[in-house]
Amino acid sequence: MTRQLAGSSALVPIGSDVRGPVIIVFLVFVGISLLWLFTLSAAQDDGSEKLYLADRSLSPLLNGVALAGELMSVVTLLAVPGAIALFGYDGFVFAIDGMLALGIVFLLARRIRDSGRYTLGGVFALRVPGRAPRIAAIVVALAVTIPLLLIQLRAAGIAASHLIGLPTIEAQAACTVLMGLLVACCAVVADLRGSSTIHVVKVLVALLTLAALVVLALSEFGGDPGELLSTAAAKSLDPEGYFTPGSWQSGPFPRLDGLAMHLVEITGIAVLPQLILRVGASRSGRAARRSVAVAGAVLGAFTLLLVMTGFAAVAVVGGDGVGTADANGQSATFLLASSLFPQGSPARGVLITAVACLFFLALLTTVTSVTFAAGVTVAEDGADSASTSGRAGRAPGLRTVIVLLCVVVLSLSAVTYRFFVDFLMVFVVSVAASAIFPALVLSLFWARFNRRGLLWSVYGGLLATSVLMLTSPNVSGSPFSLFPDQDFVLFPFMTPGLFSVPLSFLLGWLGGVTGPAEPVSCHGTDVPPSRHHVFGS
Repeated sequence: MTRQLAGSSALVPIGSDVRGPVIIVFLVFVGISLLWLFTLSAAQDDGSEKLYLADRSLSPLLNGVALAGELMSVVTLLAVPGAIALFGYDGFVFAIDGMLALGIVFLLARRIRDSGRYTLGGVFALRVPGRAPRIAAIVVALAVTIPLLLIQLRAAGIAASHLIGLPTIEAQAACTVLMGLLVACCAVVADLRGSSTIHVVKVLVALLTLAALVVLALSEFGGDPGELLSTAAAKSLDPEGYFTPGSWQSGPFPRLDGLAMHLVEITGIAVLPQLILRVGASRSGRAARRSVAVAGAVLGAFTLLLVMTGFAAVAVVGGDGVGTADANGQSATFLLASSLFPQGSPARGVLITAVACLFFLALLTTVTSVTFAAGVTVAEDGADSASTSGRAGRAPGLRTVIVLLCVVVLSLSAVTYRFFVDFLMVFVVSVAASAIFPALVLSLFWARFNRRGLLWSVYGGLLATSVLMLTSPNVSGSPFSLFPDQDFVLFPFMTPGLFSVPLSFLLGWLGGVTGPAEPVSCHGTDVPPSRHHVFGS
């Protein structure tokens, strides 16, 4: 979905007339957010449920709005309007994948919450006691989290460099690291309650800002949505095919690639560690489902506004204008904001400032949530792994894990800033769909699932995804690949999901039917629960 997101040399259209106020408001806004997080986060023991789960006291309404906020990432805010502005129908279809992912979360939410688990390792250990499931969970959680943080920070660094008027590669790298340090501070002091509150603020800012953009754009066309859409098609790069499928995907098998991308986006997004943690923090299984229902309503409104923003951008600016400023359209929202009022107008400065604040707030909340959830997974599953192995002591505390994770991500950001790493977003959802989704579903639904099936499913899905991605056009053989001057393509698809997801399910089933049944133990932390305990009543 984001083939050119992070590697673009796009110009964010913020002129010098508004650059000063935008920077000032941004710095004040981020400073207040950081202080707020410090205030909300009380000093607590790293292993307390108050820190990880807010004592499971969040109401379904608050938790649901925060759950919707988890899916309002920087990449979503940048990529969806741009994709719609440039590719029309195909961009619109991809915009609804988040809604479909919430449908899967709704089906799994009660089972996950009634199990009492809130980390990947905890869910994996429902039927498989011991160290193996928790170690597998840590491996796959890091395989998802590190590239996800890298792509989010990379996109933010590019936009920030243009915000300050220094659109060079070196400035992009410096902005990426500096912004990463800033949000790393937020992640280190955050707890679930504090991050939930910040997510709620982000949701409100997002809905208000996007609604303002859509209303102002509609006023340009007499308040007629039909006129806006017809103008969008007429001013797009492909007026005849703007509302027909097939303009986005390329390669020898575009339809299959598109299907694979939808598959991994829907199933992969649904099982990201931060969503598992938030579902596990619900008061009960029923409350978990109510939270997802609230999230669906909020995300539906957000998606509608985001889609209309994309259509408004091409209707007001034109496809040529969006494509010229940015080859992948990631500046479409900024272009729209800067085109609704004349140059030098105070209203123009206010609107662009609001969009910039929304963008950086999305960065702050996304990176904080992803890092916090990964830290909880590594700290808790690592500690449980150590205890079940009979060794004394615990794994590193949550704060230590978060600091180490941030150091790794920022170091990789500094080292890879000259490379196109756009494919990492495809890699993230593919790994989640192939290595997490099948194992999680089998753990919750199949009583015969065992250690062999779990390990084959998780590691097999991870290995298959990695090998297929490394031999795909994402890594070599195209101008926007990781190594554009080399060509060792063996796998012709951009997305491995049509092969890696079924393979992971097959490996899980095969391991389950050929491996020994897991004994039911009455001791230790990983006791395979009864059907009533897992699924509730």
